[in-house]
Amino acid sequence: MFLRTESFSQYLRLYPVVSTLIALNLIVHVLTWIPGIGNLLYYYGVGSNLLIEAGEWWRFLTPMFLHGGLMHLLFNMFSLFLFGPELERLTGKVRFITIYLSAGLFGTVATYFIQPLDYLHVGASGAIFGIFGAYGALLYYGRRSLPQLRQIILPIIVISIIMTFLTPNVNATAHIAGMITGFIIGLSYFHPKRIVSWKTKK
Repeated sequence: MFLRTESFSQYLRLYPVVSTLIALNLIVHVLTWIPGIGNLLYYYGVGSNLLIEAGEWWRFLTPMFLHGGLMHLLFNMFSLFLFGPELERLTGKVRFITIYLSAGLFGTVATYFIQPLDYLHVGASGAIFGIFGAYGALLYYGRRSLPQLRQIILPIIVISIIMTFLTPNVNATAHIAGMITGFIIGLSYFHPKRIVSWKTKK
């Protein structure tokens, strides 16, 4: 289900949206290593509540393509690599990117309204949690008809929420807002026909 057995070329062909998102995040992070360019990317891209209030609205989106370090990047991209493909296949390209970007956007919006003005943040975690939320919506409709998915996703969701509040320097607001956004959008996307289609392709 979430084990990736495809070759590199197969992965790119089957999951173009996930592949593009991973590539964008990797490219941006490599650019941050370049003296001068890296500072500019962080200066103009970091999620800053103070600067958003000053009218720099692009910062609602740009933080999800920046990361605070290599391990931060690798953790998020590994999660996207594992859990993104099945959702992209199930929902389709446009709906998947809608879930991903909307979760990341509303994670930043929630951060703006809940966190103090001097709060700074980067990372794709809100969007990643949106993917988990969308799977939660699938489980809500599938209930007991998707036991394998339930056994895998429910513990991941629970552990992710717990770790959000136990790990220091984590934007818990973006995580929870992203997950709720993914769940709500997922409720509008999934219906019995899609669930049957998902099961028959296992």
